[in-house]
Amino acid sequence: MLHKTKAIILHNVDCNYNYSISYIFTEKFGIIPYLTDKIKNGKNEKSLFQPLSILKLEVEHRDLRKIQYIREAKIYIPLVSILNNPIKSTICIFLAGFISSVIKNRQSDKHLFNYIVQSIQFLELIDQNYANFHLAFMIRLSLFLGFYPDKTNYIEGMYFDMQNGVFVLQKPLHSHFLLSNESSVFVKLLRMNYKNMFKFRFNRHERMKITNKILEYYSLHLNSSLKTKAIEILHEILN
Repeated sequence: MLHKTKAIILHNVDCNYNYSISYIFTEKFGIIPYLTDKIKNGKNEKSLFQPLSILKLEVEHRDLRKIQYIREAKIYIPLVSILNNPIKSTICIFLAGFISSVIKNRQSDKHLFNYIVQSIQFLELIDQNYANFHLAFMIRLSLFLGFYPDKTNYIEGMYFDMQNGVFVLQKPLHSHFLLSNESSVFVKLLRMNYKNMFKFRFNRHERMKITNKILEYYSLHLNSSLKTKAIEILHEILN
């Protein structure tokens, strides 16, 4: 049966010279692997299937088939700046891997899908001060997944209990928590958004540490170790 859906490219795996499998977050079905024809797409493949490209697809779905087929793929929102900017492209590679890891079994979720699309559009439009973009994206994404940190009762000197997602007065009995000085920085990060992210100043070491702590937080709540090959490249290029 044929369907039309908006879609976000996450990552691609080469099968052979002619075909690859694209893992795509679709508005209609959630994350689905699709067989893509590299010869048919030709020169358009780079712009069509780069990480976080936003497409409009006509797809063929069969219930018992593990890998579905794309009949037609068109660019839905052009990402000219991202495609031509190595820093933005690297941010997209990192975030595409991150999204793949945290929503890998996700079904259709229109609110989550729209959040990711709007975030990509924002990255496309800004021309500077995007070193903290991935931090703002990752923190806000936890809201859609149901474990956004609770800062309601925070006062200076508290510890952030990452396992339970709350700030506490005493050190937790487990090892997954932030010290009071780290917690003070983290609670400020919870106020970060795309409009004010340029006001947060971090050096390379600080940004790497924050990113790793956010990944640890996600790992705890998803019961899965999050690793992405792009993280070192991301930190190097944002230095």
